[in-house]
Amino acid sequence: LMSYEMAALLWIATQYELNVLVAGSTASGKTSIMNALNVFIPTNQRVISIEDTKELFLPKSLHWNWVPLLSRGPNQDGKGGVSMLDLMIASLRMRPDRIIVGEVRKRKQVETMFEAMTTGHSVYATMHADTVEQLKRRLLEPPISIPKNEVEALHLILVLYRDRRTGIRKALELAEVSQEGGIDLEVNYLFRWHPRNDKFEPVNKPSRIFEELNLHTGMTTTEIQDDMLGKVKVLKWMVKQEIFDSDRVEKIIEIYYRYPKKTLDAVGNDKSYENVIKLL
Repeated sequence: LMSYEMAALLWIATQYELNVLVAGSTASGKTSIMNALNVFIPTNQRVISIEDTKELFLPKSLHWNWVPLLSRGPNQDGKGGVSMLDLMIASLRMRPDRIIVGEVRKRKQVETMFEAMTTGHSVYATMHADTVEQLKRRLLEPPISIPKNEVEALHLILVLYRDRRTGIRKALELAEVSQEGGIDLEVNYLFRWHPRNDKFEPVNKPSRIFEELNLHTGMTTTEIQDDMLGKVKVLKWMVKQEIFDSDRVEKIIEIYYRYPKKTLDAVGNDKSYENVIKLL
């Protein structure tokens, strides 16, 4: 669970190829969130996914240009093994627009992931950490020890939390990685879940995210905020219409990318799903 505003920010980040790292404890919903974010990838993108176990799924509209890669263990003679690191290195030669990594655990994997980010690839991955601060320590300190200037290639960190008392999964923190300089890696907390009142509260306004979007899309801060408000309206409309299955969500996203104004008009007039898909 997360707020509509958090989902809209993750949507715009995914749409415009910003790098996102999803963290959390075991069974906190990292892969589920990753699969949900995949729906927001435009259909003209070449996507490569890298996993140990097949868990990632992409919308049907992306299958034509999706290359799923799976690691494998060595045979009885100790030969023929293909590690996730091997696949990550190979993927950089396959001209991907997006690289989705099931989970990074080891130093070499993390190094390759950040190398992909710094060479212009849009990367999404999951990692074990309970908070943004803990994730910072895991990345910067031994045994992983990634240089701070490379970690700054990451744009957004989403931390998930599983409430063991209720069994409900929550988005605990959403933060952007700053490029302020200095010795320490600076992060700007954007949203945080407060368990006492069970609310997702905004902490600070995005800074770097807006700068990156302005640089790569030409949109002003006002235009970016309007875009996010439009995405919030679409998300609220889908919940109201009980559009939860991936196929129907995928169609709405595709229509929105093709005809944003017409889609927002239809959503604003509370049209039914059947009426909206006629725009295709």
